[in-house]
Amino acid sequence: MAHAVQPISPAAVDELTALRMELAETSTVELAEELPRLALADQAVWFRLLPKDRALAVFEELDPVHQQEVLDGLKTDFVRDLLDSMEADDRAKLFDEMPAKVTTRFQSQLSPSERRMTAQLLGYEPESAGRIMTPDYVSLRASMSAAAAIERLRHLRERPRHLEVLPVTDGHRKLIGTVTLADLVTAGADTPVGDIMSEEHYQVSTDTDQEEAARLIQEANLNALAVVDHEDRLVGLITWDDAMEVLEAEDTEDAVRAGGSEPLERPYLSAGVFMLARKRAVWLLILAVSASLTVTVLDYYESYLSHVTVLALFVSLLTGTGGNSGSQASVTIIRAMAVGEVRFSDALKITWREARVGFLLGAMLAIVGGPVVGFLYGPDIGLIISLTLLVVCTWSTFVGSFLPLAAKKIGIDPALVSAPMVSTLCDATGLIIYFTFAALVLGPALTG
Repeated sequence: MAHAVQPISPAAVDELTALRMELAETSTVELAEELPRLALADQAVWFRLLPKDRALAVFEELDPVHQQEVLDGLKTDFVRDLLDSMEADDRAKLFDEMPAKVTTRFQSQLSPSERRMTAQLLGYEPESAGRIMTPDYVSLRASMSAAAAIERLRHLRERPRHLEVLPVTDGHRKLIGTVTLADLVTAGADTPVGDIMSEEHYQVSTDTDQEEAARLIQEANLNALAVVDHEDRLVGLITWDDAMEVLEAEDTEDAVRAGGSEPLERPYLSAGVFMLARKRAVWLLILAVSASLTVTVLDYYESYLSHVTVLALFVSLLTGTGGNSGSQASVTIIRAMAVGEVRFSDALKITWREARVGFLLGAMLAIVGGPVVGFLYGPDIGLIISLTLLVVCTWSTFVGSFLPLAAKKIGIDPALVSAPMVSTLCDATGLIIYFTFAALVLGPALTG
């Protein structure tokens, strides 16, 4: 927004009136972005000044961590109304982040129907499709007329927020198709729902991984995805907005791990210094230990460096090139796996492709760098650098493409085998390749 709304004392009536007007002119998303920057007392003032529906919309835009902060500053009656008005899946997400005692207290304040739906969602495994679905949906029968279906929607006691796509079920709650609201309202009044529904539909089980379900919504361009139980009965829907939140969280997690850290699982400004350090320290320790491989290799070939000191000049260049080419392959494959483009059964095809890519990159670098090094330090050194660049790039891209696939196969998050880990491994093996070629080309010169 053009300027941030400034928190003021609630004692000044005129100022409160001005603040209320300014809040009314600010969009929901902008309010949700600005709110966490305020003191807790000022957050409560904002919420008390907003109309109830607007306050709910802003509240649902916040991260669970900031939602908890807001609840701490509000009165009990306001909190009860706010929680009871939330969608069940958003409320379950919030309760997931709260201490068990606080969750129990808030659940007891909900209406019976909302408490039942929340308990149902919390009963599913974390990060499963059942955990993020909304059990508040409307299903139709194929035998109903379009007019009867519309009449049913019109007389709902509590209308679900998402009615763009309506599931069509049989007498046993099994999904047989879907119909869009647009098709329903434009069809003839006596047209059976079965005649206008789409029989091609998608569904997932309650224990399906939430990322898999979200990717399906993205790939199939769905507004909503049906979720069924183990008896194939419809129990809820995953809507596209919840799917996008899952994908954002998963992509953020992969990106952070690719950079050599652990996900914060909360907004950056709400994370303390010690939390930030703790999330990074584990990876730094792992990478420091793995980097000892490089030190060990250098120590083993110390005599080579003492006899031909010019070899030391190119250690950083070669290890950096190998690590970078391996990281490029690793990030590319991890991303392709995340969006479902490749799987472990494609491993042979992928590694063969990436090895050829690495060979081409290595050849390019060898053609450019080898002659320059040879001119400055002699043809033997130029030949060693050219051969090393060629093999190191080929090997590193192979390693960078294979490790994420292998990790996924054995049940490890591919992002854990991230760019820093691949880079460290390629550094050590790249040095072995370098000194091997040095021994072959220089021979007796290395041993004196």
